[in-house]
Amino acid sequence: MTDIEVVLPYWLDRPDTEALDIAQAASESGFDALWIGEMATYDAFALATAIGLRATDLTLKIGPLAVGVRGPVTLALGASTVAALTGNRIDLALGASSPAIVAGWHNRDWSHHVALMRETIECLRPILGGARADYSGRHISSHGFRLRHPIPEARIALGVFGSGMVALAARHADEVVLNLASPARVAQVRAALERAAGDRSVPRLTVWVPVALDPGAGAHAQLAGQLAVYLAPPGYGEMFSDLGFNDLVVMARAGATRRELAAAIPVQLLAEVGALGSAEQIRTRVRAYRKAGADCVAIVPSTAEDPGGRATLSALSPG
Repeated sequence: MTDIEVVLPYWLDRPDTEALDIAQAASESGFDALWIGEMATYDAFALATAIGLRATDLTLKIGPLAVGVRGPVTLALGASTVAALTGNRIDLALGASSPAIVAGWHNRDWSHHVALMRETIECLRPILGGARADYSGRHISSHGFRLRHPIPEARIALGVFGSGMVALAARHADEVVLNLASPARVAQVRAALERAAGDRSVPRLTVWVPVALDPGAGAHAQLAGQLAVYLAPPGYGEMFSDLGFNDLVVMARAGATRRELAAAIPVQLLAEVGALGSAEQIRTRVRAYRKAGADCVAIVPSTAEDPGGRATLSALSPG
C-alpha cells in the first residue's frame, strides 16, 4: 500500500495563513506526515514550529531547502530547534532550488550543486546525530559546532533533477522527492535509483502530486498559475518538454509573464502531473503512481474551491 502524505501548497492566490488551516486539516483527517517547503511567505523552520505546536501528531518534513542558501550548521540547528520546541518528529529535505532563487534572491553561487549537495549531506548527518562538526570539503567546511539537542532519528530527503543528483541520492539520501512528475517520470527515476544504489537500500521514493477534488474553473486556474512558475527553471522545463509541452517552455524562457503562461496551460498538462476529479479518480491516479514505483504519494491540495483543503483531505483520509 502506498503511503499518502500531505504537502503545504503555498498557492499564490490564497492567504499565507491558510498553511496553518491545511496543516490542521491534515492532522484531523489522520495523515501521518506534512511536508513544509519554503517559498516567499514564511521561514520554513518558523512555520514548522507554529504547526507542530498545534498538531503534535504530525511528522514534519521540512524542505526541500536550498543547500546553496543554508549550510549544514544552519540546517541542523533549525531542525533541532523545531524538534525541541514542538516534540514532533522532524525530517529534513534538501534541494538545489533554482538560479532565480539561489543567485537572484540570495546572491549565492548556484553552480556545482551536485558536489555541494554531497558535501552538505556528509557534513550534516553526523551533526544531526550529535557529533561535533569536523568536515573539510571543497565547498563545505565546518568545525567545532555541536547540537545541544541532537536528532539522530531525522531522515534526509533529497529533491532530485538530472542523472547526477539521482545517482547522488541513491548513495546518500534516505528518501527521494519528485515534484510535478508524471507516472512515467517516476518509473524512470525508480529504475535509475535501483541502478545507482549498488549494495545500499534504495531510498524511499516520494512524489508530490497536485490534487483537485471535483475541480471547476477556479481550481484549474489555481493549478495553472502555480505550474507556470516551474516552466522555465532548469530540470522542470526539460521535463515538461518531454511531456510534449515544449512550446510552453520556450514561451516561459522567452520571458512570458506568469499570467500569460497560466492562460496558455491546458488542463491536459495539469492532468499529466496531477490528480484531478472525484475521490475515486484521485485514488486511481495514486495507484498509477504506486504501480510506477512510488513508495509514497504526497498530495498538494487545491484550495481555490476548497478552503484549507478540508474536503479533499477528508475524502482522501488514510484512516
